[in-house]
This record gives sequence, C-alpha cells and structure tokens, in this order.
Amino acid sequence: MKNILLLLLLASMLNAKYTNCDFQNKDYEDICNKAVKSGVSYKYANKFLLSYFKTQKYDEISWKYLQPRHITNHKNNERKANKVLVNHVPKIVKHLKRYKEVYDYSEKTYGVNREIIASILMKETKLGKIKPTHDAFIVFNTIVVRTKAKTKREKWLLKMGKTNMISIIKHCYEKGVTPEQCNLPSSYAGAVGIPQFMPNSFIYTKGYKNKIADLTKMEDAIISASRFLHKKAAYSKLIDWDKMPDIKKLESDWYKYEAKHKNASLVYAKNKHGKKYKCFSCDKEDLAYFKEYTKKIMRYNNSSNYAIGVMRLAYDSHIQLNKL
Repeated sequence: MKNILLLLLLASMLNAKYTNCDFQNKDYEDICNKAVKSGVSYKYANKFLLSYFKTQKYDEISWKYLQPRHITNHKNNERKANKVLVNHVPKIVKHLKRYKEVYDYSEKTYGVNREIIASILMKETKLGKIKPTHDAFIVFNTIVVRTKAKTKREKWLLKMGKTNMISIIKHCYEKGVTPEQCNLPSSYAGAVGIPQFMPNSFIYTKGYKNKIADLTKMEDAIISASRFLHKKAAYSKLIDWDKMPDIKKLESDWYKYEAKHKNASLVYAKNKHGKKYKCFSCDKEDLAYFKEYTKKIMRYNNSSNYAIGVMRLAYDSHIQLNKL
C-alpha cells in the first residue's frame, strides 16, 4: 500500500503545473526563488524540492561529522595525512608524466604550477583513487533541514547549505537531467569529483577538449582546479622553486609553532572578520615568497595544515621530476 501511495504521489507531481515557489518550509521557498532567478524553471525547481528521493532522505553520517566536536580533530588528521602522503610523491611524479599534455596546456593557459595541482588532487582524493560515497544534494539538504541558525556558525552553515542546493539544482537543470537522475557523488561535506569542488565552485569548472566539465575525469579535474586558482586566487605566474625555502624544514618548524600557539596561522595575522592569529610567516622576509603562494593555495582550502601539505608535496615532486 505504501508503494502504491508513493507512485500516486510521484504521478501527481509529474502532472502538476508550477508557477510559484510556495512552500511551508521557508528555506525551500528561498532556494526555489533564487534557483528560478538564476534561470531554472519553476516546474523544475519545485519538482526538485518536492522529490522524495532528494529532500526526504537525510545523511546522518554527514551531519555527525559536520558537528564542531568532530571538526576540532581535523587539524590533527590533516597533519597525519601530510606525513603519509609524502610517501606518495613517486605516484605524483608518475601522474605528472602520464598527463603531461594536459598539464602543459593548463600551465600555459592559467599559469598555475603542475606540481601544485597534482598535489591538490593527491590531497583531495589520492589522484582519484578515493571514491565518494555520499550524495551532494542530500548532504546540503540535511544541513538546511537540521540547522537551527541560532549561532554565527549555524547561520553560516544554513546559508552555505542553501547556496549549494541552488547551485546543484541549476547545474542539473542545465545538464537536462531529472531531479532523480541528478546524482553527484560527494564527500561527507558535499565536495564533488576528483578535485572535490563544492557545488558553489562549479562556475570555475572547465572541460579539456569538451564543453561541459566532468569532475570525475582526470583531465577535466586538472583543468578545473587550475582555472579555480587562476580565477579565485589570482594565480597566474608559475612558482620559481629556486626562490622557495627548504619546505621540508619549514613544515617541521610550522608544526612545532602550531603546537605552541593555540590560535596559529601559517600566513595570516587576522581573517576578514578581524579575528587575530599568531602568524608563522608574517614579518619574515625570507618567507615572503612562500607566503605569497601559500595564500593562493588557501583559497582552495583555508586550512594551514592543508596548505603546507600541498606545498611540501609539490616541492618534493618538483625535485624528483627534475631528476628524471
């Protein structure tokens, strides 16, 4: 009986005519209106937000790991991951040789070092070896439905969830797929594909020799990650690795500094909201060049440990690549 009622509900939805964004859930109403404003039809936006398979399923694992008590462990996990990934530098070098043509094109077009992009892709999904097991839309829908928006963090979380839901609806509308076919495998945080793009960053994607980027394809992942840094971080001039300090020693020194200072940042003295940090590289002339490029990497991921990990992998990969 339950299955029959579900089929009847789906059938009625298929035949319904939608001309507005009236929802009991005001967040859905806001999402619908903004999706329509971006070019999505009322019919498609309504069907997406009324889809049992998209808005009536919740990702409990994702919701659990997005809680503050789990996020506080992220710094330590990032540092541990960095130490492990150093052993994968030979795989990065092999990858760079395999996709040389693509990296030649991306460096010439965007001015972003191949070693940086390959290291980011290693950090994100081990060059595509890690396969995401969540659905991006369900992740963000869970956030929107569960968030109370009382604290500053909760308000940010709700806004982030809503804008990413809008981006996914628009993305799938433009691709011409039904809401039920709009499946974007993601991390527990909703990040998609080999380069782990949040849906809000789909505007930076670009295919390699094809019009629409597929972030599950390595070529498109390379080009899209390069374009992201070029557009969002004004990264347009290749690093001169000879100007860089000894990154291996620098990484070790940073971890010691971070252990001593609770509120430490690799390159920032304060954030855009005025929050102050103990800055590791500030006021150190010998680290100015390192700081300049590390800030660009932190536009991809604002974690200091993420950024130092990328720089270490890229630095070691550059050295090994030039020994061949």
